[in-house]
Amino acid sequence: MSELPANDSCASDELPSVLRVDAAREAILSVIQPITAVQKSPIRLALNHVLAEAILSPVNVPPFDNSAMDGYAFACADLKTTAKLTMAGKALAGQPYTERLHAGECIRIMTGAVIPAGCDTVVMQEQVTVEDDLITFPANVIAGQNVRRAGEDMAKGTSVFEAGRRLQAADLGSLAAIGVAELTTYRPLRVAFFSTGDELKPIGQSLNPGDIYDSNRYTLFGMLARLHVEPIDLGVVPDQPDALRQVLSDAATKADVIISSGGVSVGEADFVKSVLQQIGQVNFWKIAMKPGRPLAFGHIKSVPFFGLPGNPVSVMVTFYQFVLPALLKLAGQNAEKPFHIQVKTSESIIKRSGRFEFQRGIIDYDAQGQLHVRLAGKQGSGILSSMSRANCFILLDETCQGVAAGDTVTVQPFAGLI
Repeated sequence: MSELPANDSCASDELPSVLRVDAAREAILSVIQPITAVQKSPIRLALNHVLAEAILSPVNVPPFDNSAMDGYAFACADLKTTAKLTMAGKALAGQPYTERLHAGECIRIMTGAVIPAGCDTVVMQEQVTVEDDLITFPANVIAGQNVRRAGEDMAKGTSVFEAGRRLQAADLGSLAAIGVAELTTYRPLRVAFFSTGDELKPIGQSLNPGDIYDSNRYTLFGMLARLHVEPIDLGVVPDQPDALRQVLSDAATKADVIISSGGVSVGEADFVKSVLQQIGQVNFWKIAMKPGRPLAFGHIKSVPFFGLPGNPVSVMVTFYQFVLPALLKLAGQNAEKPFHIQVKTSESIIKRSGRFEFQRGIIDYDAQGQLHVRLAGKQGSGILSSMSRANCFILLDETCQGVAAGDTVTVQPFAGLI
């Protein structure tokens, strides 16, 4: 078990134990080992599951050359000598034209219908002139136009998805298109979470002086619900070392990861770090960031533990920046770089150097139709409504000493977060 310096506090960014945001994230990910347990999942229930094996297509998609338009199919070479062809028949989706066309002939064809033998081009119906069975074609026809080739979406024997992919809605359709009904996926992570604090009361209970409702567990549940996890809500743990020790020990026997909020600073009632030292390992607990500076990361037995701050905005920031990447890796998902974009600010932003700040912002369009970002109101770590108003984090690194209106900043859209 590691030892914390006797003079550790949340006041200074200069102590050796204070880590930069990127270093802290890398340190966490370096010790996270993906789970190996798998399960069989029907595709209808596989949304957000992580594939445990690669998927190869057993068929071509589409399985045959077909028309991309309602129109007329023919051999393009026939138009070298004439602009008029005789309609010989009709092809509908699911009702192929089975005869072979002769020179000078075309067929009426509907979208999705099989391209008949002898045809290689389709012209949409709006571009031709019809006189009984005689069809006149335009002069600018390109061979192969409006024909969807067999296997152009997914070719037989090729990789459709790699192991480690988290399945999205479109992926379920792709899997159905190749006839895959069941998948091998990693089992859902079991994530235990709880809040700490004698002042926290459940919704519905009257508040005494000094009490507040516990909001962090609901925020954590909401963020976890967007992942394919099995949440284990352990409720509120009082500020008592023995109670905290018991909860953490029990959670380590049934969860893949444990998350707490509150009790990670240096107050008289903050016991998370000291208990974690007694029953597990503390890797670090201070990060040069705002909000969310105090964060305890360690292990109880082999189970990763995240002790998040108690302030509600800090809970969300530290979850998205540190816990979420760890959960994705633990679940077996392939690593992806965070989605960041560059946007100009519509107002100045005050900041001092020394810490990486995650300010809450609103990306919107200005009067000229250009993207810009502005602050989502007050930025205090206790103002959870700033997260509700915001749609992005404005990322201001340790060297930034403020931003002027019109400057370009890096933002992390919430839409890029699971």
